[in-house]
Amino acid sequence: MKDFEPVIVAFCCHYCAYTAADMAGSKRIAYPANVKIIRVPCSGKVDTIHIMKALENGADGVYVAGCLEGDCHFKNGNLRALQRVKQVQALLEEIGIEPERVEMVAMSAGMGERFAEVAFEITDKIRKLGPNPLKAGMENAKAA
Repeated sequence: MKDFEPVIVAFCCHYCAYTAADMAGSKRIAYPANVKIIRVPCSGKVDTIHIMKALENGADGVYVAGCLEGDCHFKNGNLRALQRVKQVQALLEEIGIEPERVEMVAMSAGMGERFAEVAFEITDKIRKLGPNPLKAGMENAKAA
């Protein structure tokens, strides 16, 4: 497991988190290459099925990055996203998978440093948790 490098999917809202990632790049602030960014119009557009499919398709961790509370460009999309993340965490716990594999984070467009910091923190946390247990199940199903 020393060589384990997690695959992280980050659903980033267009107005804040994706812009923060872009700012990190513009400022040449490095963040882990294993973080795969998916730009969404609003974090509120990320449904539970999107998060679950990311895990099912091999992501070791997923985070939804939205606007700061009270600053959502679509009024309360970030609050809807937070509720969905909590639903997925509860579901994961129910089926015996660490709920810490899924997280909601908030940031503004000007927080390039914060974007990189979050990417490192989540990568480290998932690295400690180890590979997504669903991967082993998928590999066994393919072998059968």
